[in-house]
Amino acid sequence: MKRILINIKLVAAFFLIIGSSVELSAQGCVAIRTVGGLNTMEHSMMHGMMNGMMHDSNAQKMVEPKWDLNINGRYFKSYKHFNGTDEQTQRVAEGTDVRNFSRTMDIFLVRKLNEKWSIGFDLPLLYNERSSLYEHLGNTKGNPRFATFSQGLGDIRLTAYKWLIAPKQGAKGNLLGGVGLKMPTGNYKAEDIYNYKLGTNTLTRKGPVDQSIQLGDGGWGLSLELNAFRQLNNAFSVYGNTYYLINPKGNNGVSTARGGIPSATAIKYTSDVMSVPDQYLLRAGTNWTTNAFTLSMGARYECIPAKDLIGDNTGFRRPGNVLAIEPGANYSYKNFNFYLYAPVAIRRERPQSYPDILRTNDTKVFSRGDAAFADYTISLGFGYRF
Repeated sequence: MKRILINIKLVAAFFLIIGSSVELSAQGCVAIRTVGGLNTMEHSMMHGMMNGMMHDSNAQKMVEPKWDLNINGRYFKSYKHFNGTDEQTQRVAEGTDVRNFSRTMDIFLVRKLNEKWSIGFDLPLLYNERSSLYEHLGNTKGNPRFATFSQGLGDIRLTAYKWLIAPKQGAKGNLLGGVGLKMPTGNYKAEDIYNYKLGTNTLTRKGPVDQSIQLGDGGWGLSLELNAFRQLNNAFSVYGNTYYLINPKGNNGVSTARGGIPSATAIKYTSDVMSVPDQYLLRAGTNWTTNAFTLSMGARYECIPAKDLIGDNTGFRRPGNVLAIEPGANYSYKNFNFYLYAPVAIRRERPQSYPDILRTNDTKVFSRGDAAFADYTISLGFGYRF
């Protein structure tokens, strides 16, 4: 019985920790950004599982932790361009590809209030670099490549979690719901220096950086999530996560002209300013646990839709979606959990945006921009219960 309880603890711990590493973030030119990014409330679920087991007379008595701290670091490089689902391989071959380097650290603190409710506070810190030709002197062969940067606090998220199906002794599954408030704490007007030509002279000017490396989106948002767990036997379990961020604000008024003057075409089709888009995530997979180690394999789908659930769709956005396989590993030691995950993209798509649709309807010529995506993401972190 004791052996079974230990295995259940490890499986539960692993499922919850992988939930901590699923934050959304900028996927290259598609601004699937960190939004107070730990989009599943992993540690309260762990507490609930442990609390249910502690009612068993055979379980070792212990003081149940009330706090959980999770620190997650993530990195990716995007450079492969897609129009629809077609990769534009010539961009890399010609050296005109846009390269985004993203480094994010999320600090997630959870307080268990009682047997049903918990509160989570998420603070994201970001450092982004974007390297391109077209944003400066143009994609002409021989032109130099320049980089722009942004760094600082992202959009903080405060979330209330409740057990919809509470974990209890003898139960094989549970379901946790969350409703969160995403606050516009990240700088959505971050600027850097751009190079441009005026006659034969090369000059510089300051302007807002690309939407994909802005630290925030400038709008208040409502996040909704569900996290499910089901134990199959002593070694195997399955998990599922859903997350949706509703951003009612249409656009934030920040110029997309990089310090220049927006074109008449951009103004006509509303792409002269940055939008505040919705985003969502779906995850599902299976875990295998032995002793203190757990391995997982799952599928992950994240998306910036072309149209929002609430509010207008004006402004520039690069809608996009990524389907990935998500292998991972977790090690548990006392009150610590250490994990590594590496989602690998197997399908990437850049569909039409709202301005693309307006232009297509107006000119009767199909219009769709492109976007750059990463091949994979590295997510490394640890959780601590106290």
